[in-house]
Amino acid sequence: MKHSILVVDDDKAIRDNMAKYLSADYTTYIASNGHEAIKQINNNSDIEIIISDLKMPEMDGIELLEKIQEKNRSIVTIFVTGFSTIESAVDAMRKGAYDYLTKPIDLNKLEITIKNALENKNLRSENVRLKEQIREKFDSKNLVGSSPKINEILEMVKRVSSTKATALLLGESGTGKELVANVIHFNSTVADGPFIKVNCSALAEGVLESELFGHEKGAFTGALFMKKGRFELADGGTLFLDEIGDLPPTIQVKLLRFLQESEFERVGGTKTLHVDVRIISATNKDLEQLVREEKFREDLFYRLKVVTIVVPPLRERREDIGMIVDHHLKRFSEIHGKQIKGISSDAMKLIKKYNWPGNIRELMNCIESAVVMSLEDEITVESLPPFLTMKTAVDLPGGGTGNLEEIEKKAILDALNKVGGNKAQAAKNLGIGLRTLYRKLNQWNIE
Repeated sequence: MKHSILVVDDDKAIRDNMAKYLSADYTTYIASNGHEAIKQINNNSDIEIIISDLKMPEMDGIELLEKIQEKNRSIVTIFVTGFSTIESAVDAMRKGAYDYLTKPIDLNKLEITIKNALENKNLRSENVRLKEQIREKFDSKNLVGSSPKINEILEMVKRVSSTKATALLLGESGTGKELVANVIHFNSTVADGPFIKVNCSALAEGVLESELFGHEKGAFTGALFMKKGRFELADGGTLFLDEIGDLPPTIQVKLLRFLQESEFERVGGTKTLHVDVRIISATNKDLEQLVREEKFREDLFYRLKVVTIVVPPLRERREDIGMIVDHHLKRFSEIHGKQIKGISSDAMKLIKKYNWPGNIRELMNCIESAVVMSLEDEITVESLPPFLTMKTAVDLPGGGTGNLEEIEKKAILDALNKVGGNKAQAAKNLGIGLRTLYRKLNQWNIE
């Protein structure tokens, strides 16, 4: 299908010649003034590019551009102008025009400009599509659950998202703190800005300082060029500081200054930089205890906890487990191309009885494993990872009875068969101690 172009010029010879030249490769429409151009846009929804004279009676090119942007911001505008109005053409580009060409028109240059404009339009469309996908991925509906605790978090996320307040996320590993940070950002007023993440425990102190604040050329051995830090890269958006409890004391001082003044210097630099960045931090550590132990600055702690959201462990909201399982069952089935319709009641009972020390992250891994390993259209006990059936049974009073004991026995025998009877490897795969395995085998008189 041909791309469609509207040529707008009050000079009949210019617009007809231009339209005739372009008609070999494009569907062309013509208009003699801005009012006719608006009618053409209303009547022809396929118009993608407008090539317009800048200086026209009644409605000039700038006014036409403004009206086009009100109707359809995806339409690309290229202006044609004389040397006397180049300043106006530059002003038009500031207001959203793609480019301008000077008269007399070089048709080869016109064709190149159109091709570049279409490529730019496609890139912008793809960028919008990707942003929509990201926003959908981090929509608040992905904080799955209906328990009072998750509803409380959803309400807090909704409130903090509408502001630029600094937020502190607390909770055990795997509870979903990073997801909460993403949801806050992508539902905020800076959602179109960058979301930059730094794991404060993953980098050595000197490296972390450079990563956060950047460095100047020659600041240290190996600094061969100037490098922008994460604060600069996050300008106009959000900086997520994960594992904030592991932040070294020297960097705590610089972070405190930024939170107070919104300014910093690169490592080895003297120029003070100002950026507009919203800070969200997270930790699984007890910051109040670290403050008492003088391992974390009290003034920084209070700066970080303007809004505090405690993300509860999965064991404290067991009523949400069923919804979480269903959500990720659908997601992983789609990812891995499996037609999984549901989960058996026995398998769900095992999942709900397990304590999930790794929280949602561990549960997600379990569901993905079950989806991959399932040979049926339903997740059964046999599809679940062996560690789950073993640990659930072993953790129960008396080590499991009745049907659950049979599940435990089958899990052990299956694990032994898979490794050719190697008890140490079977115990490792099951996630239990070797002594526990021997005890169970003796209990069942199995050699």
